[in-house]
Amino acid sequence: MAIIHARIDERLIHGQVATVWTRLSGAERIVVVNDKAVKDDMQIGVLKMARPQGIKLTIMSVRRAIYTFSQGRYADEKIFLLTQNIQDMAALIAGGIKTEQVNVGNIAPHEGTKQIKASVYLNEQDIADVKLMIEQGVKVTAQMVPTESDALITTFIK
Repeated sequence: MAIIHARIDERLIHGQVATVWTRLSGAERIVVVNDKAVKDDMQIGVLKMARPQGIKLTIMSVRRAIYTFSQGRYADEKIFLLTQNIQDMAALIAGGIKTEQVNVGNIAPHEGTKQIKASVYLNEQDIADVKLMIEQGVKVTAQMVPTESDALITTFIK
């Protein structure tokens, strides 16, 4: 398995992911991991339409992703791993998914969150999950677009 980019973005596949991040990373397949999206026909349709031409797309649950990657599926492809929230990415990493770095792109404000950066709002559980990923040897950055600095997320968490 070659995860060449792992990103958390509440919007999943959208303009920046489709036109900038995927192409810059050289990804051959986008793997969207989210338990709700995999059961939502409308969301699946939107993700398929947003998929960049020539890029394969797989949408699966957290549990299925851990199993699939542990079996070596997609081992010969360049994977852009995309989750909608920090909890899903943390669960993947805790489940044995290997990635050197996770980029937190956009997480909108919700009840109980605080702004740590212009495009990132986290609650206490998010912060705990970020720290857990870091403890597991993953570099966690906060970067909306590639032209921004890929600063460590810990520089924004007070």
